[in-house]
Amino acid sequence: MLDIDNLDIKKILEHAHMGVVIHRADTSIVYANPAALKLLRLSYEQLIGKDAYDPQWAFVDENGFPLELSNYPVNRVLNSNKRLENETIGLIDSTSKEISWYMVNAYMEGRLGAENCFVVVTFSDITERVKPFSAEDILENAQDMIIVTEADNVEYPEGPKIVYVNKAFETLTGYSKEEVIGESPRILQGSLTDKVAKNEIYEALKKKQSISQTLLNYDKSGRPYWIDMNIIPLKNKAGQVTHFAAIERDVSQIKFQQEQLANRNNDLKALKASLEKRVSERTLSLQQAKNQLENMAYFDPLTQLPNRRFFSVHLSKQLAAAKRRNEMIAMGLIDIDNFKQINDNYGHSKGDEVLKGFAEIINDAFRHEDAICRYGGEEFTFSIIINHIEQAEQACERLIQAIRATRYNVGDTTVNVTASIGVCVTHCQADTDEHILYRSADNLMYKAKQQGKDRYYIGDVE
Repeated sequence: MLDIDNLDIKKILEHAHMGVVIHRADTSIVYANPAALKLLRLSYEQLIGKDAYDPQWAFVDENGFPLELSNYPVNRVLNSNKRLENETIGLIDSTSKEISWYMVNAYMEGRLGAENCFVVVTFSDITERVKPFSAEDILENAQDMIIVTEADNVEYPEGPKIVYVNKAFETLTGYSKEEVIGESPRILQGSLTDKVAKNEIYEALKKKQSISQTLLNYDKSGRPYWIDMNIIPLKNKAGQVTHFAAIERDVSQIKFQQEQLANRNNDLKALKASLEKRVSERTLSLQQAKNQLENMAYFDPLTQLPNRRFFSVHLSKQLAAAKRRNEMIAMGLIDIDNFKQINDNYGHSKGDEVLKGFAEIINDAFRHEDAICRYGGEEFTFSIIINHIEQAEQACERLIQAIRATRYNVGDTTVNVTASIGVCVTHCQADTDEHILYRSADNLMYKAKQQGKDRYYIGDVE
């Protein structure tokens, strides 16, 4: 077992001239010696606890090309279970316009999968011995998008103005350099772009500080895409911040129909034009039309719950997060018992009123970070991240009790409804997807029906 607190070992590491960083098996950093902090130009608080997925890392290979995440030293050791010896790796950070070059070695301490498994990475500065490509070559050939803006005016709507974009930006967004130079990055944003995230970015730019954020943007054709961005201030020789550089990586998993993309593009152009003029009657009508289209794309028109498309997006993010943090997913399918009788006895319009009231119960029963939707007809779904199965049982019990306690006004009388719930709980695997979870939850829901309805049935993925 690696004992960092051993007095002799720690004394040696603290006085070593070579940088030493120690990762857990989940790639999070648990120790860095003073030499490592100096070489990486980071504080102890900035480094400890960060993992290989943190957007602050911008590594390049010995040819100056961005390093894929799987080729980061800690990931190569974990994936191959072999030592890494004398690898040349460059690092781009916010404190220097030049690349810092390191000779890197790494090895595993302990057995993979065991609690005491660590990866030890050692490195030394060899910048003086390496002749990298020019900064322009690196920027133009980077796979990540890079945007540079002025820093003297970040106020809406004029600034910050774009002064440089690389080829990756043109490829992903569809905009050419000539189309965006002098514009603001806000031309890539829409009404679904998170307002809180945008405000946090704005406040950081005003203070000329670095910031990392995940944001929804739109390309020239209207296709939405998610980016992880890391914005850093650039200083001149006098130490003054003159520009901002944004390093952005596409993390999208959603594709939309071509017709909807064209409509979104038209709305985006109309919104940009409206923001440059005073508010008018025409601007207001365009805004209302845009909001209606977006609401139809993501929400069920009857219940106002998210629809299957929005649920799929939310679920894919939950699956990725659960895999990374070794947590579980509980996906539930809710079916109103004997709903056909309500439609037959009272009419479909009264059935719709019941569906809307039922949707309010579901919406109130779950947290903002949980995924819910009307899946179709009288079927609703939910998905939550849990650490143990009791959390799923507690959620189902609260939901069943809330459904039982609610009565609905139907004509001159009131009725209550019950529901059957099937919930599959699983540790996320590489091949786990929405269809597998839905099929399992559907089978479990029918088991609840067979046992008398008005109950929930929890099981594993089938």
